[in-house]
Amino acid sequence: MTENICIIGSGNWGSTAAKIIGTNVTSYEEFNDKVYMWVHQEPIKDQNLTDIINTKHENVKYLPGVKLPENIIANSNLLECIEDATVIVFVIPPQFLKGVLRQMVGHIRLDAKAISLIKGLDSSFSNIRFFSEIIHELLNIDVSVMSGANVASEVAAENFCETTIGTLVPKNGKLFEKLFSTSYLKVTIVNDIIGVELCGALKHILGIAAGIVDGLNLGGNSKAAVVRIGLMEIIQFAKIFYPEVQKETFYESCGIAEMISLYYAGRNRMLGESFVKTGKPFSQLEHEMLNGQILQGPITIQKVHNYLVHKERIREFPFFDAIYQITYESAPANTIFKNI
Repeated sequence: MTENICIIGSGNWGSTAAKIIGTNVTSYEEFNDKVYMWVHQEPIKDQNLTDIINTKHENVKYLPGVKLPENIIANSNLLECIEDATVIVFVIPPQFLKGVLRQMVGHIRLDAKAISLIKGLDSSFSNIRFFSEIIHELLNIDVSVMSGANVASEVAAENFCETTIGTLVPKNGKLFEKLFSTSYLKVTIVNDIIGVELCGALKHILGIAAGIVDGLNLGGNSKAAVVRIGLMEIIQFAKIFYPEVQKETFYESCGIAEMISLYYAGRNRMLGESFVKTGKPFSQLEHEMLNGQILQGPITIQKVHNYLVHKERIREFPFFDAIYQITYESAPANTIFKNI
């Protein structure tokens, strides 16, 4: 059987994934060489973004300067992209996922499988749900997840890094390893979807926290302490609410490596630093610094805090509570250390 690949999303991480997948499929007979990438259509000067990608083989808006393989076919028609797909790679902003999934219902192959590269949480006040669960529920297909210390620009530049894929189906894990493994991207497969996705979601809180420390002009010791304490609360959160999570997962790239990367880089860290130094709300900073892109850090802080309040467990998570009080209740930034 030939596997047909469709990538849902074309931002910087989606385009980076396209670069890797487009190259790798040509090395295995089981994959169709043509890889479709669904692109939200945007005008760039006098051309559509899809036309630019298909002629210049470059996403000039979200990943400028990086050549994409010529077998990547950009298409703004979602249903045409997924028509014959057996492998669907989700890498879109979380706020758009449900709308895209609803359009896909009834239009995908019964034997399709998916992998989510989306990091974040979907929740109401009383519950937390993972994006892999939502994909599975709406499309009724098997879903794996991928997360790690993977800053898109660095992966696109072919700087060595690792990533973690969580799956419950071993043959799918092997397939996704073929799609993503390169000389500069080492893939590890684990049998722990929730653990991988939990790390990828809650790390956003640590990114904001690391930025708060930088905004206070404190040194590496303080930031290292904050990242360590934050990681311990993530592990505690998993033990209480998701006891099936494997402790070994926290030692993978999706765990400790991604937390270490927050020490140095990431847009959440940058946002947290600017929040402290300027006093501007996150929505304004996102507009000024990120062209209106919505980051998951502030959203995740609020969702996790609301969930812990609902469960009457907030006092057991003083670090998470401190970050919430600073970002949403106007507590002074230096109170990050008060109760931890």
